Amino acid sequence: MASATRNLVAAALVHGVLLYGSAIQASPNATYPWLATEPNSTVESRVPVPTGFHRVPVPPRSFAAWLRGLPVKPGRPPVHLFDGSLKSNQEAHHLVLDVDVGRRDRQQCADAVIRLRAEYLRVVGKEAEICFRFTNGSPARWTDWRDGMRPHNHGGKTEWSKTQTPDASYASFRRYLDIVFVYAGTHSLERELQRVADPRRIEAGDVFVEGGFPGHAVLVLDVAEDEAGRRAVLLGQSFMPAQEIHMLRGPGAHPWYVITGDHPLTTPQWDFPAGALRRFATQGCPGRP
Repeated sequence: MASATRNLVAAALVHGVLLYGSAIQASPNATYPWLATEPNSTVESRVPVPTGFHRVPVPPRSFAAWLRGLPVKPGRPPVHLFDGSLKSNQEAHHLVLDVDVGRRDRQQCADAVIRLRAEYLRVVGKEAEICFRFTNGSPARWTDWRDGMRPHNHGGKTEWSKTQTPDASYASFRRYLDIVFVYAGTHSLERELQRVADPRRIEAGDVFVEGGFPGHAVLVLDVAEDEAGRRAVLLGQSFMPAQEIHMLRGPGAHPWYVITGDHPLTTPQWDFPAGALRRFATQGCPGRP
């Protein structure tokens, strides 16, 4: 990261400046608070299952149910970058989710996964579980930020101290996420998530992640199953530069990927090795420091 960018981020850490460039207003949509209205189209309503499959039942208010209800933009619009320009590769997506990307190059691949996980936990009242590790291993808890604490880096270590007035608003939450986007990534996400022992039992909310600089991460948005127990999944991603979250095209005529074991996964913009499937723990920040 360039020194000028680090200086900007440092100022944001101290003063709580909103990096999106404009105030985020509270939304009347309690389930997807970045929206002003209820979605007209969702992942579930827009994407039928493959022949012979049915959607796996999921508990109400679960992460899987919340992902299945994510809002989708009408038709198949192009994917835009954070600055409004078009993504160079317009052949990778099946549809575009109706999720804002922000006005800076922040919400990239791992950040999109973090964003959706954090939004869900906040909506269902599990704010104490909103915690992600920075690349240096330090935990960043939303409840600390909410209570007015801010991170300060000293010799590669991160310390938190109270410098701001407590603020539990959605705008404050988005400022917290912006800082996480800067200091976390695929390397830290891979380390804090738990490896899935049997990928054949893949679940919505699981993550294919290959940590690196760069690495990549895609989120499992929905899961279907056939009578033989085979599971098929829908995958969502952001990429570099930061861009709208989109559902990936599948290897065939539909966007579903059939998962039959711990095998490499080929997506339109990344090849994941075997063993790349990870899962969020029930408590935030359980990974190695």
